Amino acid sequence: MSWLTHLGALLLLASCCFARIQNKQWWNNTVFYQIYPRSLYDSNADGVGDLKGITSKLEYFVETGINAIWLSPIYTSPMVDFGYDISNFIDVDPVFGSLSDFKALVARAKQLGLKVILDLVPNHTSDKHQWFQEALNGNEKYKNYFVWADGKNKDGVTPPNNWISVFSDSAWTYVKRYNQWYYHAFEYRQPDLNYRNPDVRSEMINVLKFWLDLGIDGFRVDSAPFMYEDSEYRDEPRSYQQGLTPRDYLYLTHNYTTDLIETYQLFSTWRSFMDLYSYIYNQDQKILVMEAYTNFTHTMEYYDYDVLPFNFDIIIELNSQSSALDFKQKIDRWMNSMPSGKIANWVLGNHDNPRVGSRFPDRSDHMVMLSMVLPGLAVAYNGDEIGMLDKRDISWQDTVDPQACNAGEAQYQKVSRDPERTPFQWDATKNAGFSTADSTWLPVNDNYLSLNLARQKAAKKSHYKIYQTLAKMHHTDPALTEGSFKSLITNDDTVLGIIRSNGCRIVLLLINFDEDRPKIVNLSQEGLPSKMIVKISSMGSKVKAGKLEDVSKIYLPENAAVVYTTV
Repeated sequence: MSWLTHLGALLLLASCCFARIQNKQWWNNTVFYQIYPRSLYDSNADGVGDLKGITSKLEYFVETGINAIWLSPIYTSPMVDFGYDISNFIDVDPVFGSLSDFKALVARAKQLGLKVILDLVPNHTSDKHQWFQEALNGNEKYKNYFVWADGKNKDGVTPPNNWISVFSDSAWTYVKRYNQWYYHAFEYRQPDLNYRNPDVRSEMINVLKFWLDLGIDGFRVDSAPFMYEDSEYRDEPRSYQQGLTPRDYLYLTHNYTTDLIETYQLFSTWRSFMDLYSYIYNQDQKILVMEAYTNFTHTMEYYDYDVLPFNFDIIIELNSQSSALDFKQKIDRWMNSMPSGKIANWVLGNHDNPRVGSRFPDRSDHMVMLSMVLPGLAVAYNGDEIGMLDKRDISWQDTVDPQACNAGEAQYQKVSRDPERTPFQWDATKNAGFSTADSTWLPVNDNYLSLNLARQKAAKKSHYKIYQTLAKMHHTDPALTEGSFKSLITNDDTVLGIIRSNGCRIVLLLINFDEDRPKIVNLSQEGLPSKMIVKISSMGSKVKAGKLEDVSKIYLPENAAVVYTTV
């Protein structure tokens, strides 16, 4: 039976057996770790991280307590947007290695019990992709793989409508051969695929199956809200945000180019296809998680279609000025809005945003503790476990992020994502142990001599050891794997508390948001045992592991975060 010819029947079968697959979900209580392949480890001394480098570090992830690794794009690409412009969805770019290298990585990961997830960028291709090249050469079949429209005056001067690219200016590019315009939600060299065409939908099912056949455990879907556009190409309304020009993406409200119902329906068919695949091959369910920078209502909608939306609240909604109450409100909003039976997740950082240690100075341990103690999936970006910081002094000459390069020398530092993408700091040797090359694709942060993994492994207490302890607790401690959840604030709203309990085992997290004054916290009314023991505390807190605390008078130092457990 062909997967594609009989897809409708197969999806019907999948819906019938879905209940049998549900109990094989594995990602609740998982520690999820994003690898930026260029920056993890360089195995061939060319200055760029690669697949063999990742494979050589798999044991490190296991010993750290990580259950699943997610790789940013490794597909063949001209690298206009560092791999988010894909010219071949079913091959590996030579800068990272080969398909054989990828197969070896997956095989070794399976031996170690690690899940492997791939970043998928299905909204668009590179303009160098064979499909788009065929379209430009007059092949009508492949022209219909993309989104085309006539200009308003059919003169090659006026685009079809006012839609704006995320990278600013018109989202349309003119092609003289057709006297038409093609749509690109992002850079003009990233033409959007036309998912109203059933051939495109079938092609992407083929892509999913290709990688599933190689043994991966699911996909993180990039730019999820952008998959469909309004078929009538209507102008989008003004947002009326201050200080923006008609070239700026946020100048418009994007109700015709993002979050369309067809997008959710498409992902639901992918969910069913992947469930069927798991059922036929008797495998654990495959994860399908969405990168969706959208409003909260649209974010929650993904749950209704049985896919997992990433929770970016810690990145987008909260910052170093946020209060204990701010954190409680955002946490409670997610927990209370999520449909019953679904899995929460907490994303600390990623390759597109400043590092958690830079966003929350002297509080990176607090954020790690929070993500690990809260229910669900804990998501970290490579380097978060050692408290890596952004390298803010990257020169214009060393800048490579296309977003920054497009902004120009005067403005590049305001938008550059290079600072959070610098190489991982393994030790104090040349290039922080990342590469033996004379230079690396991005310069290593100068602080690597004092901030590196080797030093933190050797230290009695460190960011790494805090992360490692909590990561292992996250998927082994019964209070965290099966316990109830309660959030609270106390001490004039300066202390945030999280209580997890399975009835006999309790884990308590307290975070003092007051940077100047210690607190005496009374939790005697919370149904806790009279004494609890310190499991681990944030760097600089001077609270020793193993200390017994009376829950009616817990001493919590200024700017401290402490995890307590039942004795």
